[in-house]
Amino acid sequence: VQLQASGGGVVQAGGSLRLSCTASASIFRISTMAWYRQAPGKQRELVATISIESATNYSDSVKGRFTISRDSARNTVYLQMNSLKPEDTAVYYCNAHSLFHHVYWGQGTLVTVSS
Repeated sequence: VQLQASGGGVVQAGGSLRLSCTASASIFRISTMAWYRQAPGKQRELVATISIESATNYSDSVKGRFTISRDSARNTVYLQMNSLKPEDTAVYYCNAHSLFHHVYWGQGTLVTVSS
C-alpha cells in the first residue's frame, strides 16, 4: 500500500477530527499531497493541497476551518478539520501527485458529521 489514510469517524457538528495519510518515502518526497472528498451521490472534489515546499491551497468550502500540513520525517500529510458541518460528511481520500505526474490514491476514510 503506497498511501494509507486514517482518522475518520463520527463527530458532532462543531467538532474536530484530524486525518492522517502516510506515504512511502519515495512518493512523499517528490509529490504534492492533497485531500479529496466524495459525499454520497456527488462527485469527488478537491479539499486541500500542499506542495513539496509546503505551499497550501484550500477549497472555498473549507477555507478557515481545515488545515493541511505535511511532516517529512514521518512521510505523512495531515488534515486538521475544525468547526465541522454536516455537509462535510464524505469519504476523504488522500492523493499524491508526483513531479513525474504519477498519481496515487489512498483507500479513503469516512467522516460523518451529525447535526
